[in-house]
Amino acid sequence: MKNRFGEAIYKVNVDAGFTCPNRDGTLGTTGCIYCNNDSFRPASCKPTLTINEQIKNGIEHIKRRYKVNKFLVYFQPYTNTYAPVWELEKLYLEALSFNSVIGLAIGTRPDAIDEEKIKMIARLAENYFILIEYGMQSIYDKSLEFVNRGHNYRVFLEAVEKTRNKNIFIGAHIIVGFPTETKDEMLAMADEISKLPIEFLKIHQLQVIKDTILETIFREKPFKIFGYEEYIEFVTDFLERLSPDVVIQRLFATAPDDILIAPRWGKSRQEILRDIEKRLEEKNSWQGKKWKESSVLLVAGELKKNF
Repeated sequence: MKNRFGEAIYKVNVDAGFTCPNRDGTLGTTGCIYCNNDSFRPASCKPTLTINEQIKNGIEHIKRRYKVNKFLVYFQPYTNTYAPVWELEKLYLEALSFNSVIGLAIGTRPDAIDEEKIKMIARLAENYFILIEYGMQSIYDKSLEFVNRGHNYRVFLEAVEKTRNKNIFIGAHIIVGFPTETKDEMLAMADEISKLPIEFLKIHQLQVIKDTILETIFREKPFKIFGYEEYIEFVTDFLERLSPDVVIQRLFATAPDDILIAPRWGKSRQEILRDIEKRLEEKNSWQGKKWKESSVLLVAGELKKNF
């Protein structure tokens, strides 16, 4: 982002009041079993405020703290393409009306996008930096079924196919540590992501959060979750297998202590980043060290790999 814009770009998080097809009855009413939006929603991101108020407050706060001048508006909680096209366009244009806003990051589900929405977003991308962040979560249907995701991995691939080559940047969120997956299966997701036209990635370790179905499952029948040193080793192994062209936006999740059940590492963000960096140095390693370049063609929704 510094290379593209000549300076640091910060995200201003907003809550536009969206819901989710897995909560409003379209697919279900309980949502994904791990989901509690308070686990990642910043305190300044309040749906009781208008979009303009949230952006203005966010920009003022970040400017004071970090002395920066350019921002992405991040539509974060729930599913931020889950509305009619005209409504989405109105909200996006409102966010882009600020002089210091250079683009949008739009968090959404891969089953909440279609050709009409992509066409509208592509028009915005002609003049702004637009990133769509899809909740991928896992490449394994068994895990998506376990978490009550409401769609399979093929739906994610179809969303990527709709979005690619439209001047829209593509991001993905994954969660590692589902009890349905082995360590080798989790690491294999780095290989798969590296073959796809994904430019940004967020990696979250599975966290058990209060007031979720996953909390009930965990209390009734505890399952293995990542210990701290184990996760440091895992994430450095994952980075070794990940294409160096993928920009990492997040390496771990950090839910607030008052709603976090497990794992409780007792580490700050800075300490975790320091220990990941230290482990990479100890291993004489880096992102992409074990990555083997391959090309991928997504043709008519079918994934074709050429090695």
